[in-house]
Amino acid sequence: MNLKQMKTEQRNPLTENIDALDTLSILKLMNQEDYKVMSAIESQLDAISQAVDIIAPALKSGARLIYIGAGTSGRLGVLDASECPPTFGTDPNQIVGLIAGGDYALRNAIEDVEDNFLQGKTDLIDIKLDKSDVVVGIAASGRTPYVLGAIEYAREIGCHTIGVMCNDIAPLKDAVHIPITVVVGPEVVTGSTRLKAGTAQKLVLNMLTTVSMIKNGKVFKNLMVDVQATNIKLIERKKIIVMDATGADRETVQEVLEKTNGNVKLSIVMLLSDAALETAQKALQASQGNVREALKALI
Repeated sequence: MNLKQMKTEQRNPLTENIDALDTLSILKLMNQEDYKVMSAIESQLDAISQAVDIIAPALKSGARLIYIGAGTSGRLGVLDASECPPTFGTDPNQIVGLIAGGDYALRNAIEDVEDNFLQGKTDLIDIKLDKSDVVVGIAASGRTPYVLGAIEYAREIGCHTIGVMCNDIAPLKDAVHIPITVVVGPEVVTGSTRLKAGTAQKLVLNMLTTVSMIKNGKVFKNLMVDVQATNIKLIERKKIIVMDATGADRETVQEVLEKTNGNVKLSIVMLLSDAALETAQKALQASQGNVREALKALI
């Protein structure tokens, strides 16, 4: 292993004397480097699109999306997975984040666990990975043994595999069906991939799940119509979503939400189509929960 060949491990010539700068100058340098993340992602939009076109139908069919990584990469996968149920109303067991070392590693650095090639396979076996599932290996270096072991097993049983990495010469790139290679260059602090690499990975994961959810009818216009109201703010957000989607006043929306037991999609369909509860329910069921398609059938 030659770390010097990896762009994520190389020294950044623009920041070699960063420790001698004043606070504002350091911040400006970091900000300038962060701009490079967007162009790196732009170069990979075709690959991200291919990945979404695999993930979205898999999720719609009831299969799972599995993120797997170590360290920062693993934490980012767990984060994205954990945010999908409240945002999009997904089953908590359908989008899964696995991190080398388990839940303890979310808060504590256990750096050696990423070197265990066989553990990646074991962790997928433990969740009963099925060939219909999609596995996304996340590794800034693109060489993490734990991730490579997981991908090898996923491919063995017939899963679609995707890799998110920040080096263009990496074993993970060759190991997956769809490589997403977001090369952001050397970090401000040499080798600290929690910086640009982490930001790039987070943005890619945002795209994979958000666009998949949009394609699966979890968004109407740009509104989270499957949001789960688990606190006062989100209960209020439900009302605002229905008001924004329909133009109805607060009192009317409150009445309809009570009739639908707080179902945002059903409330929107009823208000926009002037359909009765049962009719709106049937239209939504026929459209597999897609508000726009349900409205087409009713209007």
